[in-house]
Amino acid sequence: MALTFIPTVWAARLLSALEKALVYGQANVCNRDYEGEVRSAGNTVKIASVGEVTVGDYVKDTDIGDPETLTDEAQTLNIDQQKYFHFYVDSVDRAQQNVNVLDEAMRRSAWELRDVADGYLASLMDAAVPAGNKIGTVATPEVPTKDDAYEYLVDLSVLLDEADVPIDGRFCVVPAWFHGLLLKDDRFINAGTMRSDRVLANGAVGEAAGFSILKSNNVPNTAGEKFKIIAGHYIATSYVEQVLDVQTYRPEQRFGDAVKGLHVYGAKVVRPSALACLIANKS
Repeated sequence: MALTFIPTVWAARLLSALEKALVYGQANVCNRDYEGEVRSAGNTVKIASVGEVTVGDYVKDTDIGDPETLTDEAQTLNIDQQKYFHFYVDSVDRAQQNVNVLDEAMRRSAWELRDVADGYLASLMDAAVPAGNKIGTVATPEVPTKDDAYEYLVDLSVLLDEADVPIDGRFCVVPAWFHGLLLKDDRFINAGTMRSDRVLANGAVGEAAGFSILKSNNVPNTAGEKFKIIAGHYIATSYVEQVLDVQTYRPEQRFGDAVKGLHVYGAKVVRPSALACLIANKS
């Protein structure tokens, strides 16, 4: 009996990977006020600020005191994170496929770089939250339920109120399970819909207790417990990034195309008091 050759058929479209929403690096969670031009890893950005000004009592027909010397409270933002991607696609593989694997690989590489940066920013914010702005501890995390999840948002809002954090522009990044609890509370259902005139941010799922609620799988946690649900204002964290170099080349001893890229970035929590955190376990 003659053998029948059955060729492999390549699908006309790629199966894209499932991807998380990237939240912490966007404009309404951290600011890019000091980005400027980043030329190479290791650069630093000096952020100047002025110390507090003392207010005194004035008495008519009485000389006031000598002028106060203001202090310079400069902070340094280091661009110290360096990440790269590097991949190769053989010409034989490309010739047999009906899709542009190179384009999809480039898109995927860019997403992976952003995902790593997103996790870095989440951890940086978590580490900077003042002790007095935390609800729960790592040793004894809170355990929210559908009946009080909304109440915890209110408590986070109060902490920011007491720290004189601006009301407009606040965010809170929650894991999927906490968002699920909110969806079982009529207060969130009735007030949690984003206004129609607002452009939805990546990961945005609604509004509650004065926060834009964002959902992310990059919320810091320890083995699925002790989730660090961070709330705050975008003035708290400054972020600087740059894709310094992307190169395509053909390896000398192969037939195909290779691409490599370098992403450098850094961040600094310049106003820690503008952040608050709920440390919580799933109920």
